[in-house]
Amino acid sequence: MILGEWFVNLSPVIQALLATCFTWGLTGLGAAGVFLSKEVSRRTLDMMLGFAAGVMIAASYWSLLAPAIDMSENGPVPTWVPAAVGFLLGAAFLRGLDLVLPHLHMTDSGLHAEGIKTAWHRSTLLVLAITLHNIPEGLAVGVAFGAVAADLPSANLAGAVALALGIGIQNFPEGLAVSMPLRRVGVSRFKAFWYGQLSGIVEPIAGMLGAALVIAAKPILPYALSFAAGAMIFVVVEELVPESQTSGHSHVATMGVMVGFTVMMILDVALG
Repeated sequence: MILGEWFVNLSPVIQALLATCFTWGLTGLGAAGVFLSKEVSRRTLDMMLGFAAGVMIAASYWSLLAPAIDMSENGPVPTWVPAAVGFLLGAAFLRGLDLVLPHLHMTDSGLHAEGIKTAWHRSTLLVLAITLHNIPEGLAVGVAFGAVAADLPSANLAGAVALALGIGIQNFPEGLAVSMPLRRVGVSRFKAFWYGQLSGIVEPIAGMLGAALVIAAKPILPYALSFAAGAMIFVVVEELVPESQTSGHSHVATMGVMVGFTVMMILDVALG
């Protein structure tokens, strides 16, 4: 109870920082799997990637788009405009990063490079791939805590905490998705763990930025929430779902999506 009161009395930016440090920590926990095993089966990894996708889909609606639509009622533009504009801008932003930032993705035939051609080591490119995933996740958590500071009925602290918890849970397989491929190609356990957890460092940065932004400019809040949702859905459709479906374990991956969606839905409805 004391800890809860202490957290409630913090500024939204600090709340966002602590929440995203938690999500970063679970990325590191997933990356620490290399200390227990040199390899995880692709079937298990596909299921975990599917689970992460399900969490992000549910969070995008219940924690981001639905509140954005509620906040837009009685506004100067039609209710659907902020959600639609923000959602598409979020996807466009991630697509722009995808085109520019060099990174690697797992495929059924190995590792596939995207972005500007570079001579960077593939361990760096793998970290950058997961970093792309983590930008919208950190931003979403930060915007959610910033929305609470705006004192709007559709935004509450429990819902922001539920979002951080869901994002943290699905970060576990993302850390594993970096560290395990590196370990398989001969990178030391410590270096594989280091690179895996490093991919989550962007979340506290994006979280604080998102919280500060919406506090400074309250009218953009519906757009910011929808922006984060669009960026997360882009990651799901562009990266997580395809990567989980290319190795012959599509049914397991699909069930992972269903379970992840259900877990996040329960968290948001029960806590939010």
